[in-house]
Amino acid sequence: MARRRAGAARGRGSAQPPVARGAGVKRWAALLKGVNVGGNRKLPMAELRTLVEGLGFGNVRTLLASGNVVFDAPGTAAAIVAKLEAALAEHGCKTDVLLRDLAEIDAVIAANPFPEAAADHPSHVLVVFHRDPFPAGLIDKLPEIYTGPERLHAEGRELFIDYPENIGESKLDRALAKLKFPAIATARNWNTVGKLWAMLEV
Repeated sequence: MARRRAGAARGRGSAQPPVARGAGVKRWAALLKGVNVGGNRKLPMAELRTLVEGLGFGNVRTLLASGNVVFDAPGTAAAIVAKLEAALAEHGCKTDVLLRDLAEIDAVIAANPFPEAAADHPSHVLVVFHRDPFPAGLIDKLPEIYTGPERLHAEGRELFIDYPENIGESKLDRALAKLKFPAIATARNWNTVGKLWAMLEV
């Protein structure tokens, strides 16, 4: 991504009318953890859109099949996450939701420590979004148990990973599991981050 700034659902009963953009309403990107991966947590995106619209959120759009949905909604991030997770659990898809707004995605893009890698192989540069700030010093412990070719950098609530080689053959995930990296997290590649930025910016 060039660095131009980003370089049949089960009904919930009484659907709420969609919100209109205005005071107190913000555009959000919700990233669902582990949806449609390896046959687990199957959730068609059409069902996800219907579910989010049923909460009264407006201008709902989904991206890819990996559980990305952008929408307009009032309220705090914590309140929106609680509504989404409760609705998903009721729908039979219990999972964690990570929420970001345009300013936060802007900050992620600005903080990318691997711009040359993002330009060369964007699908192999991952951003791992966490709910809480990434624990200080945790990455420094990685060389004690792993010396692979990947590069890592933590910034705020995000972990950036550059995979110069095949992601599927990497042993990094096993090492991260041994270090007990935060569990409430979900990864998106640099291409997806750019598309989310564009959807939020509209």
